[in-house]
Amino acid sequence: MSKATPREPTANPWAPYRPVTGSPWDLRRVVHLHRRAAFAATWEEIQRDLRDSPAASVDRLLTGKARLRSVPESFSGAAARLARLAAEAGDTERLAAWWVYRMLFGPDPLGERLTLFWHNHFATSAAKVGMAVHRQNEIFRRLAQAPFGELLGEVVRDPALLLWLDAQANRKGKPNENLGRELMELFTLGIGPYTEGDVREAARALTGWTVAGGQFREEESLHDPGEKTILGRKGRWRGGDLLRILLEHPATAERLATRLCGLFFGEGAMSAAGIRALAAGLRARRLDIGWAVGTVLRSRAFFAETNLRSRILGPFEYVVGAARALELFDPAPNTLVLAQYAANLGQRLFYPPNVGGWPEGRAWLGTRAAVGRANYAAALLRGEDIGLPGPADALGLAQRHGRGRDWKELLGFYADLLLGGLPDAAWRERLLAALGPKHRRQAPNGTTARHLVGLILACPEAQLL
Repeated sequence: MSKATPREPTANPWAPYRPVTGSPWDLRRVVHLHRRAAFAATWEEIQRDLRDSPAASVDRLLTGKARLRSVPESFSGAAARLARLAAEAGDTERLAAWWVYRMLFGPDPLGERLTLFWHNHFATSAAKVGMAVHRQNEIFRRLAQAPFGELLGEVVRDPALLLWLDAQANRKGKPNENLGRELMELFTLGIGPYTEGDVREAARALTGWTVAGGQFREEESLHDPGEKTILGRKGRWRGGDLLRILLEHPATAERLATRLCGLFFGEGAMSAAGIRALAAGLRARRLDIGWAVGTVLRSRAFFAETNLRSRILGPFEYVVGAARALELFDPAPNTLVLAQYAANLGQRLFYPPNVGGWPEGRAWLGTRAAVGRANYAAALLRGEDIGLPGPADALGLAQRHGRGRDWKELLGFYADLLLGGLPDAAWRERLLAALGPKHRRQAPNGTTARHLVGLILACPEAQLL
């Protein structure tokens, strides 16, 4: 564990985090880092990072080297085979299972988390575009931390988004505004900086962008070559010019900063000044998403007390995070079933509800979803319901790590693993009371240990990260 140093006050939320008195590099912050950015961690990974420094721990996440023995030697081949079989069958449910396999076993959990983030940002549904979402998903993964212009340029020319937003219907003399509008409102500027006139002119600039033979094509005969005025700039703009104009506008950097802060802090949690400072850094670095993600994850703001256990887990953070923390790797759960559980909790991969993506935060935790999470936790521990040959060995996991000889020790281990520590003494007493006096008088066994872990996973504190 890093030695704490005297507190160094600063008004800059993006100043690098350094362990200080009152804000040490401790179990809570290690678990926070992995739950917020990487679909949770195993006990061994937590202990490694706790012994190491915050900088080294974050660097491992940023470079796809955070996971230890949970990545199978056959991962790349198995992932490719799952993707190929899903594509051959034209089955988006199997494609979702492939993606969950990547989340659970892949070497780059932050990359997968950012891929999910971009899937929500450029929300595209297979209900309309079918298996075209597969190639789009691979673009999100490959360019997850790239300069935003590179990502935007590829995604907006990819058939999935073009078909989703009816680009093929946008032609000279009969402009269709769908792509131009969402390009401004959702993907770059956000609501406010543009007018309806800008939307119409953007649609004209994009005329001729279509899909032919499953590929992007710029059809010259369908393009409107006339002069256009977009955001006050006049010219015979084409689609590529429109992207450049939008990328250069300050509102795009601010929207990206806002979205990234929503991911790592929760909606509305970061101050306007903090967002403006991150946006300024993005503008100075060609909207480099990797720089912004690294800045956030290394920052004092990210590890501040106010940012711990402050955001509601999304369905995949909950579903995959629980399976990873419990080390359900060999044998592994059926990832098709895990994807279905997450869909039942409100997030069906490749099927966002609309162009705005999934509503997040408190929207994840209605009464039905809360019951669904408890049901998933119970199924995960029973094992057979998720494709395991038998129940999860909750007692054995604790004992392998030197804990679990009595109820206090067992509860302490799982509170540390799943929550980063006991919320408070009253919480511990509530959990122990929920076991009932009969069980508490006896030493933990496999069945009662699973019951305890199910109670922890279903408790309100476990829904926050």
